[in-house]
Amino acid sequence: MKTFFPEITPFHTFFLETGSQHRVYVEQSGNPAGIPVIFLHGGPCSGTKPDHRRFFNPDRYHIILMDQRGCGQSQPFGELQNNSTDHLIEDMEHIRQHLRIQQWLLFGGSWGAALALLYAQRYPTHVLAMILRGVFLARQADMDWFLVNGVNHIFPEQWQNLINSVKSEYRHNIAQGLFHAVFGNDSTAAFSAAKAWQSWGGITALGHLYQPHASSFDQKDLLQVQMELHYARNRYFIEENQILENCASIAHIPATIIHGQYDLTCPLASGWSLKEALPNAKFVILPNSGHVARGEEMINALVLATDEIAEHASF
Repeated sequence: MKTFFPEITPFHTFFLETGSQHRVYVEQSGNPAGIPVIFLHGGPCSGTKPDHRRFFNPDRYHIILMDQRGCGQSQPFGELQNNSTDHLIEDMEHIRQHLRIQQWLLFGGSWGAALALLYAQRYPTHVLAMILRGVFLARQADMDWFLVNGVNHIFPEQWQNLINSVKSEYRHNIAQGLFHAVFGNDSTAAFSAAKAWQSWGGITALGHLYQPHASSFDQKDLLQVQMELHYARNRYFIEENQILENCASIAHIPATIIHGQYDLTCPLASGWSLKEALPNAKFVILPNSGHVARGEEMINALVLATDEIAEHASF
């Protein structure tokens, strides 16, 4: 059974200047002469964490963590202007150029998996391989599962709490109600809806392991929710079904798709659809795992995938 590699600290950090108000936090750890890998976090707006370095053998990998615009340690936190999927893809490419990397491994989960696929479709020659967890395809069907008719049947009590957080006239369209509340002028309504949204995301991702927000819900939490809904409201700044329709251009890139059988945030059908679009990909179903990158089974599968690439890569 594979486990996390030991804790490590970055050997270098910097802010990527973007030519706008955004400064993107980037850190490097592991072996600077090793296999370059960029870790793409979910959310949007969840940010990177120290344990994200530990999926990779530090002797074999040049580990690059990036906090996407407005996330984590990137500045300014929560800024929505000049913050779209295209911006994130170009930030990745500018990081690659800045670090003089020819090809790198893309490692992403949930929204990070979508971002990895979109980057690969734009810059296929720069991608060594992909490891994709808990695939999110950013389609209307995926949002409908989460906010219209899907996972609400599994958590009806928590779903009712989410409905109750918006005005009655919006309860037939919970997404519109959430957008109206969190971007509105009524701070009490904004915080109430944002907290309900965060709880809904937590319960669907973690199930019985979810613990409500331990501390008071603050302005930073509200900004994080606003960013998540900013992307959702704009359909993640891509065309409907764009990811699957453009997979032929990246079918030659080695890919491992890892999906938990009990993923209620991004159902297994999403991973299956991606496997159908990428027939050469390795598809791993974890029978006891959900959405998040935690638990023995999930960590084993992800570390095993990075070890397999390290064994075959010519670095």
